[in-house]
Amino acid sequence: MPAPIQNRKLGLLQATAINMTDMVGIGPFITLPMVISIMNGPFFLYAWLAGATLSIIDAMVWSELGAAFPLAGGTYNFLKETYQKNGLGKFMSFLFVWQTMIQAPLVIASAAIGFASYFSYLSPLTPIGTKIMSGGVVICVIALLFRKIEDIGKISVFLWVAVIGTMAWIISGGLLHGNFLSPIIHINDGLQFDHAFVAALGFASVKSVYSYLGYYNVCHLGGEIINPSKNIPRSMFLSIVGIFVLYLCMNISVVSVIPWQQAKDSEFVISLFMHELAGPTAAHIVTCLILLVAFASVFSATLGYSRIPYAAAVDGAFFKAFARVHPTGNFPYVSLLALGGIAFTFSLLFKLSDVISAILAMRIFVQFIGQAIGLLLLRKKKQKEFPYKMPFFPWPVYIAIVMWVAILISTGYKMVLGGILTIGIGVIVYFIKKGLEDKALKNSQT
Repeated sequence: MPAPIQNRKLGLLQATAINMTDMVGIGPFITLPMVISIMNGPFFLYAWLAGATLSIIDAMVWSELGAAFPLAGGTYNFLKETYQKNGLGKFMSFLFVWQTMIQAPLVIASAAIGFASYFSYLSPLTPIGTKIMSGGVVICVIALLFRKIEDIGKISVFLWVAVIGTMAWIISGGLLHGNFLSPIIHINDGLQFDHAFVAALGFASVKSVYSYLGYYNVCHLGGEIINPSKNIPRSMFLSIVGIFVLYLCMNISVVSVIPWQQAKDSEFVISLFMHELAGPTAAHIVTCLILLVAFASVFSATLGYSRIPYAAAVDGAFFKAFARVHPTGNFPYVSLLALGGIAFTFSLLFKLSDVISAILAMRIFVQFIGQAIGLLLLRKKKQKEFPYKMPFFPWPVYIAIVMWVAILISTGYKMVLGGILTIGIGVIVYFIKKGLEDKALKNSQT
């Protein structure tokens, strides 16, 4: 059985860059009008605050587990270790890998589809052209990732600079326009704190949380992070705080120029914003930068997710082929190609609106809630040292679970049923696999 990757070449800067590029992507640019439309008022900014709050609280769970188990695969290892004493470690970790083989390509495909959608501002695409574009993005990312991790770290920093530069330009445009504080001053205009507001906040938070996803990507690369007990938590909190400030300022900047009543109906709101400020050339330039940011997100997400099936295969809990590493680059190339191939297929089959809620619904059960409960079990038994310990334990864990349940409900009953169905099929496959293995073991002993 091959040894797990222990090639610690990524420092705090590279880890934070990978996280932030994964978090931004096309998400905030396409969900900005969605959030405004759902909230239908200047108080839509609260949805971005709600997403950041959930991310910070949940990052405490990830930080404890990531610092304690800094190995490739992230949640796979967390579930295996936290449920091991209950005899459910293999079962829970298998379910996670099972859902990862579906939801990870959906995440990658969503960014690629968003890329193709936003490209239509530059040059309108036919439906077939859109599919070719999104599939081509996935192929290009796989080609870029087919190299050593230290080279990838350098590419990630370059893409991170592009992300920060693009958002800084958008924010500075609003600042120079001279009306930047108006959205903040009028944030509570028409606000009524009632059931309708809470419901709208829940539905809008599904979209805003999607734009924060990726703050934990560094945990999937745990075996490649320098000084992981410190750099894994630091990179997550730096990423979330940094991205929250950027998202908030970008939203304020946009609606200080484009009234929220108009922004909520614009498919290319950032391009419209820049066109209003500096004309068509600037609008085309910022659109190109947004496309670069979207590409960076596909790059970062694919990098992190490719380590999960690999980690399971190294453990003997998944197909052996996924444990293979490149002979010279020392990266899990089979896992990378498999996830990339599925993502390519998904990018041709689905629409963006079909995948955002599905991504969250599919992940909340096993990944977010599952590992939070696992942390409670592990801390209760006091059989593991935790280099990072969250303040006010266990309250942040309880709060995270409640908030994830609320987000799950807000995805809609169809998405919840889809997530349950996926898990149900995974349970059946697990017991069939286990039965075959037990039978093979019994035959070998006789």
